[in-house]
Amino acid sequence: MASKRDYYDALGLNREASADEIKKAYRQKAKKYHPDVNKEDANAAEKFKEVAEAYEVLSDPQKRAAYDQYGHDAFDPSRMGGGFSDFGGMGGFGDIFDMFFGGAGAQRRQGPQRGADREVRLDISFEEAIFGAEKEMGLTRVENCEKCDGSGAEPGSPINTCPQCHGSGRMRNVQNTPFGRFETTHTCNRCNGEGKIIEKPCSTCRGRGTVKRKRAINVRIPAGIDTGARLRIQGEGEEGILGGPAGDLFIVVVVKNHPRFKRDRYTLICDLDINMVQAALGAEVEIPLFRGDSHLLQVPEGTQPGDVLTVKNKGIPHLQGSRNGDLKIRVNVKIPTRLNKRQKELLASLFDGEDKESKKGLFNKLKDAMG
Repeated sequence: MASKRDYYDALGLNREASADEIKKAYRQKAKKYHPDVNKEDANAAEKFKEVAEAYEVLSDPQKRAAYDQYGHDAFDPSRMGGGFSDFGGMGGFGDIFDMFFGGAGAQRRQGPQRGADREVRLDISFEEAIFGAEKEMGLTRVENCEKCDGSGAEPGSPINTCPQCHGSGRMRNVQNTPFGRFETTHTCNRCNGEGKIIEKPCSTCRGRGTVKRKRAINVRIPAGIDTGARLRIQGEGEEGILGGPAGDLFIVVVVKNHPRFKRDRYTLICDLDINMVQAALGAEVEIPLFRGDSHLLQVPEGTQPGDVLTVKNKGIPHLQGSRNGDLKIRVNVKIPTRLNKRQKELLASLFDGEDKESKKGLFNKLKDAMG
């Protein structure tokens, strides 16, 4: 764990960063390092995983507090006696309590425990990100065995209290040394800390009390979502133990690239190729958008290469609000590389000193000549 990169450093933040700054940094880093976007970097997938892990910890106030105090050791079972990964059950603090107070925490661990959270990736199209969508996901998760109701024992067979630890799941050792009396506890090796002995294991789950099941869930994708956003579905994580609540499912959204459009937060960006006659005289150009929609763009007279034309309210919907971003159109003026004799004569005549009206007529002829 010590070799891991500092979570704040992974997100490019200092330790005083606010929750909004953490969220913004994560989205920027996730978009930058996503393997589908950053295909040239062989380590992009590892960096993407690193920033996702950092955000998972720093976005949770309890986990962040533990990390600020203990660093990566806060989540290392080998160093902290179980880690702080489950704050709802006080897992890490309970184990430390056991070490110093003779196993009082062991009784707590045998009560209901919240199921683990899960995180999965969901790829969506550019159009689904703009308009929102309903998606069905297939998941496999660990659930309590229905046959034995999670007990691990074949229905009707007895479950006995462990005679070695008397149901505590922990054994206590007392040693007298020249420095005083030392008391330690460890997991009972007969019942493996369960505190009970199953005489006949369940034939379905083989005594584990849990089985893997496939299930389908519906996910609502809000309009305007972007790569790196995390959707939380409460109670769709791993099932709880001994009647404890299920964990949550976190869905990391990845938006696929579009061949024509790009986005900058809520601004939609595309390129438009026009010829020099359209740039000089102005034109109406139809721009296809999505789902058969289009916009009739007015290209003003005298448009220059590289000009950006803005269309209000035709961009990405805001996640929290009813307004849309803007559509930005970058103009590329295509200069012909091959001209026939007629086209060359018309171009040359534009600069022979004729008046404005005459030149406008020549532009129209040139427009016709160039198709």
